[in-house]
Amino acid sequence: MLIGHRTWIFDQKPVIISTGTVVGPFEAKGKIPQDFDLIHGEIWLNQDSFEKAHQVMLEEACQKAIEKANLQKDQIQFFLGGDLINQITPTSFATRTLGSPYLGLFGACSTSMEGLALSAFLVNYNGAKYILTGASSHNAAVEKQFRYPTEYGGQKPPTAQWTVTGAGVALVSSTGSGPQVTSATIGKIVDMGLTDPFNMGGAMAPAAVDTIEAHLKERNVDPSYYDLIVTGDLGHIGREVSLDLFKKHGTPIKEENYQDCGLIIYREGQPVLSGASGAGCSATVVYGHILNRMKKGELNRVLVVATGALLSPLSFQQKETIPCIAHAVSIENGGEDQP
Repeated sequence: MLIGHRTWIFDQKPVIISTGTVVGPFEAKGKIPQDFDLIHGEIWLNQDSFEKAHQVMLEEACQKAIEKANLQKDQIQFFLGGDLINQITPTSFATRTLGSPYLGLFGACSTSMEGLALSAFLVNYNGAKYILTGASSHNAAVEKQFRYPTEYGGQKPPTAQWTVTGAGVALVSSTGSGPQVTSATIGKIVDMGLTDPFNMGGAMAPAAVDTIEAHLKERNVDPSYYDLIVTGDLGHIGREVSLDLFKKHGTPIKEENYQDCGLIIYREGQPVLSGASGAGCSATVVYGHILNRMKKGELNRVLVVATGALLSPLSFQQKETIPCIAHAVSIENGGEDQP
């Protein structure tokens, strides 16, 4: 059911029955390594390119989710996913291995929740029984495309963020037990005229604020309805910008209940400057850490707002500004009344 202009309510409450998360060695040194299914000791994954390693991570995450749900690959009716590489080739090649009908998505770092929203929509209206959805990124593959190769050792400004090496997927179903996907608010493009690819958090913050405020208004809930509102990868800079905007707009967001995946995954002291980024950032943190907290009963209602900067190397070279977007999905434990 559509409420307002851009929010879906899923009355059938599709269930996340399992997840799969795979990360690299740098993420293993962060704050939440216990929440990942598979940790690799090196970033090559025995492949001859970083892009192929990227593909393998997503294949492994999908396999983990399928195994944990006690299903077979041929029971998966659709896979929805994407990444940051040109033409989302790591995802497309991984899906070639998976063998499922495929809908490739590009929402940059917002892809995780774009995929979850669309998957829940399909399941809610009986379009499928089992859908896999996810997103991934690889630091050494992505950084050389959008900035410069990490091995160059070039200095980055304090506003820059570290691309996560990781893949996270969720298996969404019309049956089974687990956290429920109850609603989604689809983002719109917000472009504040910023052009600096080393300040993605600052560029994306207004889009996150726009989507969160639209979600709260259209669902007619107060921010306190959620135990946690978590953005995808605003980092330190973007989070502060968004908090300033909430204050300016009179939106009563409490700082202690407002976090960012880009600040959750790494520990203090890791050289990530403003925090983490990448399509795999929100995917691994949400499908690993956040859902584990929900399963333990520490969180019951969570609004995940994945943020994306929709630039490309070509648009940057042509002096274009950075259009940004954010998609919000509410994930809730069952058994309570929901508006």
